[in-house]
Amino acid sequence: MKNLFDTSTFFIWTAGIALGVILVIFSGIIYISTVGATDYFVPGKINRIQILGDSMILGQIISVQNVTDEFGGIDESILVKVGNREIYGYDFVRLEKSKIKKNNIDKNHPIIIERMQNGNFIGYLNGIVKNTDTIYFYSKPDKEVLLDLFDISNSIKSDIRVYEVEKIGNLNSKIDNIRRKINKLDYQSRRDNKAGKNELRQQLEEQIQSLESKYSEYMELIDELYQKSNSFALLVSDISGNNHIIPAINIHSYYYPNDLGIIPKIKLISKKLWEFVVLEPRESNTEGGIFPAIFGTVMMVILMSIIAVPIGVVTALFLNEYAGNGWWVKIIRITVYNLAGVPSIVFGIFGLGFFIYGVGGTIDSIFYPEYSPAPVWGTGGILWASLTLALLTVPVVIVSTEEALSSIPTEIREASIALGATKLQMVSKILLPASTPGIMTGLILAIARGAGEVAPLMITGVVKLAPDLPLDSTFPFFHLERKFMHLGFHIYDVGFQSPNVEAGFPMLFMTTLLLIIIVVMLNMIAIHIRSKLRQKISQGLL
Repeated sequence: MKNLFDTSTFFIWTAGIALGVILVIFSGIIYISTVGATDYFVPGKINRIQILGDSMILGQIISVQNVTDEFGGIDESILVKVGNREIYGYDFVRLEKSKIKKNNIDKNHPIIIERMQNGNFIGYLNGIVKNTDTIYFYSKPDKEVLLDLFDISNSIKSDIRVYEVEKIGNLNSKIDNIRRKINKLDYQSRRDNKAGKNELRQQLEEQIQSLESKYSEYMELIDELYQKSNSFALLVSDISGNNHIIPAINIHSYYYPNDLGIIPKIKLISKKLWEFVVLEPRESNTEGGIFPAIFGTVMMVILMSIIAVPIGVVTALFLNEYAGNGWWVKIIRITVYNLAGVPSIVFGIFGLGFFIYGVGGTIDSIFYPEYSPAPVWGTGGILWASLTLALLTVPVVIVSTEEALSSIPTEIREASIALGATKLQMVSKILLPASTPGIMTGLILAIARGAGEVAPLMITGVVKLAPDLPLDSTFPFFHLERKFMHLGFHIYDVGFQSPNVEAGFPMLFMTTLLLIIIVVMLNMIAIHIRSKLRQKISQGLL
């Protein structure tokens, strides 16, 4: 046994087994996430299910699992997505196999209509409504007829979005800026105990009235567009034969899952994946896309890296090259190592107290006193969240940079000084370039930890839904005080806070998979840069 531990074979096998376990766990996570997401992206067949008592259900079978019945026997519990939330009050139903009389794939061309509200409708398409005129179909309708309907509907949706997002959004921004000026005038008047600048204030109020008048005109145009959109609709029926009218503006997409061939199914899956990446969420984050969460996650990681790396590198340089080996330096190093093990929620509490209430509150009291008690910077935002995570990850950068600096031979330092270089020149021209791969290693570890953190973000700026991105075309373009969405929090919200948990599971798994992919991509970019730097160092180019 002693000989076994004395040789390197034992440690090689131990490291290999550990690596194998890690790969199995990682592969399992990828597999579970991929399989769990298929219910949302891969359209399943629609079954016509007859239950004992002759009641009928139309839906997609999501899963089957063994359960114990009331007599102690084994039965199968079938989870069926029935959609039609306005009819049933829920999207899913569980059925026991022993109570199912007949279960067949429906061959009557059932349709799935993905709606902007109320989830999916599962039923049959009977006709279309155009300007109160109804055209009935007695078989599967012509695709061109439906495309014509949706071309009209999409054109109306586009016009509505232009007014709601662009024109009204710009008006609201202008009105908000003018109101800020009025608040500032009122604050200066109260502070100086003088009458307000009535002429200027009146001019500003007149500008607001003019903009509000324009706002009313836009709202009237939007109402007209909505009324116009309501004249285009689909006439559908459920399994019971009851007719329903779905306005075209409430329809996101439609397809016939039982009639899809391989190529159409691949196109549908590709379309769903693309929409998942580029669209905003809807239906309490259980449907639609997650682009704001992707954007918020990537922007937060970039800000965190920009803040953490310089602080970590400067600290490591000071400790390793300037501070010496005194007792107080040892205490600082021990403190840095301990910080790496502090729970992330503690950093969140610190960020809330120091950055938000302390720094942000001070900024508000100095530069924005007219908004009191409403905070501008004294509330959660992407800047404070990034700073909090920078503090969380900076110990990793410090340790990695110190190890990289320590690995550089002392002879190199002595040679550079002997050749007439100053201490600063030696550090900037020799040590920093040579330790760059180690710094990049710290950055990689920081990204891996920071991107997946959720607890500190929940109290420093992340929210369930943020319609305004921290970066847009409105001056000053970077709005670091804004709240943001994050993939990690999105997973928590959909998985544990959603009012419709079953409907959110596929979104949950797909978001998990996407978060892993983003973290891996960010790390791969950093690893590629580190590899290039190592090559340059080995060739003497740095």
